[in-house]
Amino acid sequence: MCVSATTSFVAAGGIAVVGLATLRHVDHPRSVLFAAMPLLFALQQFTEGFVWLGLEGKVGDRVLQHSSFLFMLYAQGILPFLMPLAVLLIEPRGLRYYGILICTLLGAGLSAYVIYAVVGYPNTCFVEDHSIVYHNELTDELWVAAAYVIATCGALLLSTHRVVVWFGLFNILGLSIVLAAKAYAFTSVWCLYAAVLSVMLYWQFARAHIDVERPNSSLLAT
Repeated sequence: MCVSATTSFVAAGGIAVVGLATLRHVDHPRSVLFAAMPLLFALQQFTEGFVWLGLEGKVGDRVLQHSSFLFMLYAQGILPFLMPLAVLLIEPRGLRYYGILICTLLGAGLSAYVIYAVVGYPNTCFVEDHSIVYHNELTDELWVAAAYVIATCGALLLSTHRVVVWFGLFNILGLSIVLAAKAYAFTSVWCLYAAVLSVMLYWQFARAHIDVERPNSSLLAT
């Protein structure tokens, strides 16, 4: 898989268009965060485009440092809390709600740790086999990766909404493929995959609303 600045910028533009269209179909304030995920992924890819430019020597070192920091801060530090929180906000009360709440609390704790690591310790990035490798000595740990997957994908899979569950299943599939093929560049490659995958949310929000008060039979997983 050959990724570049062009790939990131094109992906960002396309996903942003879909993200803005998705937000137009939101009919409840508590659905806004989940519907905004494509747009947030687009901003993330836009940021990584500047990381690529920096690594290619097309922009200055300061731009590279700031863009790589912002990418790591969001991808590793904010997303593991934001994703389960977005699911929690659209979930009707019930047993699964409390499971997602546990994932959200786990994500909050992980986010606090990773933000501390990214802010307080050196961050580096480099290109290996056409992909960007991000490194921080405190976050490159197996337990961090495990907690990340449980918090993000776990919350998606526990949802009563079909759209959310399918999004989680496809993310698990992509995550497994990335770990098998490009574990060394997991953050960059999986985030690109998740960003592209997030466009599926448009179709789901366009075809039927997510009822945050009670489950909707057209959206529920069987």
